[in-house]
Amino acid sequence: MSRFPDIKNQTDSELISSYKETGENNYVGELYNRYVHLVFGVCMKYLKDEDESKDAVMQIFEKLLEDLKKHEIENFKSWLHVCAKNHCLMTLRGKTVQIINENTLKKDLSSFMESDSVLHHDNGKDKEIRIQHLEEGIKNLSPEQKICIELFFIKDKSYQEIIEITGYDMNKVKSFIQNGKRNLKIFIQNKYD
Repeated sequence: MSRFPDIKNQTDSELISSYKETGENNYVGELYNRYVHLVFGVCMKYLKDEDESKDAVMQIFEKLLEDLKKHEIENFKSWLHVCAKNHCLMTLRGKTVQIINENTLKKDLSSFMESDSVLHHDNGKDKEIRIQHLEEGIKNLSPEQKICIELFFIKDKSYQEIIEITGYDMNKVKSFIQNGKRNLKIFIQNKYD
């Protein structure tokens, strides 16, 4: 006979309470079975990549093992949806510019610089330094500017796609991109002065 005979009949709240009391992962396993499709759907919406979304689902549920012990949760399904969305947004924010290829680098830098004198260096070492400066500059942006700049320039997302991913309105997206470009331009120019 199973140690958890009625686990499938328990409510989400009961499963969470049982997990908090016993520390048995089977209770979280049942929550996983109930909501894995929801979390995967949220991840696909934001990350747009099946393998990346599968990885994110596993990371989210692994994190739940700790988070469920710390938080009082009224509505688990809604709370989980917010956790999944936040995880995806943090993943998108955390992506660095290492995926930049030569064309994207030129596009980005020419957008940030009024003078493209920086682009005339053919030396591979100079290009590497420019990429490092660009990565450093992006890391110094506000989180809102960073995500909008990365989505627009690195991931080639449209304004509308950025609105859907971030939840920001059109004016905010345009403002974050414009201010982010200005801040990057200043940062890069200071590096070359």
